[in-house]
Amino acid sequence: MATTADIRNGMILKLDNALYSVVEFGQNKTARAAAKVWAKLKGVDNNRSIEHTWNSGDNIFPVRVERRPYQFLYKDDSGYNFMDTSTFDQIVVGENMIDRSELFKDGQDCFVLVNTETEQPMSVELPPNVVMRITYTEPGMKGDTATRTLKPATIETGATVMVPLFVDADELIRIDTKTGAYIERVKE
Repeated sequence: MATTADIRNGMILKLDNALYSVVEFGQNKTARAAAKVWAKLKGVDNNRSIEHTWNSGDNIFPVRVERRPYQFLYKDDSGYNFMDTSTFDQIVVGENMIDRSELFKDGQDCFVLVNTETEQPMSVELPPNVVMRITYTEPGMKGDTATRTLKPATIETGATVMVPLFVDADELIRIDTKTGAYIERVKE
C-alpha cells in the first residue's frame, strides 16, 4: 500500500473510481496542525482537472502503468490505429487520448500507456522530438539570423510550425513534441 510520501509527478492515481495523473504536488506544514499533502490532478479517463488534499501519511491508490512501444498506422472514422511492435496486435485510440495528434505521421514510433489491471490504453505519447519535412513556407533570406523572427511553415502532416526565417521548404526540421516548437534543422 502506498502513502502520500510516495506521490510523484506523472504518477497515475485512482481517486473516486476515476484515474488521475499527478501534475504537481506539495506539502503544507503548520506549527499547530498535522502536515497536509496537496496535488493538482489531471483526469486520464475524463477531461477534468482537480486539486485534492490528503493528511500526511494517508493511503493512496496508484495504478500500475506500462509504457509500451507502438507504431502509428493510420487515422480513420473510428480513431487512430496503432500496432504493437512486438506482438503486432492493433488497437484503436480516440483523439482525446492523444497529445499533439497533428504530429503523427504514418509509421511514426510512439508509446502507449496501458493500465496493467484492465489492459486498456490510457494515453499515447510521442518521443521527446520528431523529425518532419516542411512542405510549404515563404522563401527565406540567406544570412538573416540576427533576430529571432519566426514565420509559419506547413509540415508533412498538415500542421503549422513557427520556424526561423532562414528555413526553406523541403527541409527536415526537428520539433519538440511537448510544445510543438521548432528545435533545429536536420541534415539529410
